[in-house]
Amino acid sequence: MPIHFKTYILEDSTYKGGSKKIVMPEGMNVHKLSSNENPLGYSPKVRKVLKATLDDLSQYPDNTDIRLRQALVKDFKQELTEDHFITANSGSEIIDMISKAFLKKDDEVIVSQPCFLPYTAFTRWMGATATNVPMTSDYDYDLDGILNAVKPHTKLIFLASPNNPSGNYIPEDDLNAFLNKVPGHVIVVLDEVYRHFVEASDYSTGLPFVKQNKNVIAVNSFSKTYGLAGLRVGYCYAPLHISNYMRKICKPFLLSSLALEGAIAALEDVEFVQSTVDLVRKEREFVLRGLSALHIKYWPTQGNFVMIQPPIPDMELVHLLEQKGIMVRAVGNFGAPGKIRISFGTREANKALLEALETIIKLKTVTT
Repeated sequence: MPIHFKTYILEDSTYKGGSKKIVMPEGMNVHKLSSNENPLGYSPKVRKVLKATLDDLSQYPDNTDIRLRQALVKDFKQELTEDHFITANSGSEIIDMISKAFLKKDDEVIVSQPCFLPYTAFTRWMGATATNVPMTSDYDYDLDGILNAVKPHTKLIFLASPNNPSGNYIPEDDLNAFLNKVPGHVIVVLDEVYRHFVEASDYSTGLPFVKQNKNVIAVNSFSKTYGLAGLRVGYCYAPLHISNYMRKICKPFLLSSLALEGAIAALEDVEFVQSTVDLVRKEREFVLRGLSALHIKYWPTQGNFVMIQPPIPDMELVHLLEQKGIMVRAVGNFGAPGKIRISFGTREANKALLEALETIIKLKTVTT
């Protein structure tokens, strides 16, 4: 008898992350603005802790993540308990855990494209179906459309605020009104990994709604603000009736020693976090002002990136910028065909980006 392979796993649903750093001729800088990484790197305090941890790599790490969850309680000003938190190897793995915990074959989830690819890929791995309720032409959520799309087999609704790759967010009043209408059999997964960079006064994380015991799981990551993308650490928080259930599928020794110690140290270095936030907000304003001067259309953003409508075909611009040592990302596979996402880097990187765009635009104007 032949091996039975699940057809929904055989489908081409593999999540592919951003590209590795390109190699340029000696003496030419490369500015990687394609993966929303921290332009400052990571905290010196984390570096010190990681070096000290290297001596103990022959030993198993902590059996549980309790010390990291206790550090998260402190970071959240004691508004949640350690039992509200679940940690994992990246925000993506948190999404994978949510899918495994709540989805089975023929279940449904709702996404709104453009969106982070694992929402749909991980759904397919479980044999479930993702229903797309597209964002509006201004890249806002169609919250009424999402509610109308809910069916008896709908188990999850994926929202992101700010959203990757579009940069939009959901105002608190809109989110509150929406959650009050979501049926009781549905969980809202609120991806808030870019929350630190938001300046909008009407923004809200999932915290007040989790404290109200609503069916909300708020997803976070150490890859962006904390600059630990290479360590792969993420977490979520949720009401206890959800988090205690999810903890039943947590593995022992889940986090490596480096990940565990690095994440705890990162939470403690509030000065580094603030420096990152200040830089991103300052450079966001600089880049958006530069894009406006070049008459390049972009969408308002509260993240550490911006989505643009390139003046030439998306992949052509990606390749032309790569020739100048600048990496950006086309996001057609996110559900935004023809658009490009650009991360905010250091001032040096952002100036190089804008100068390269200006050169490319002038060159194309001359040749046409």
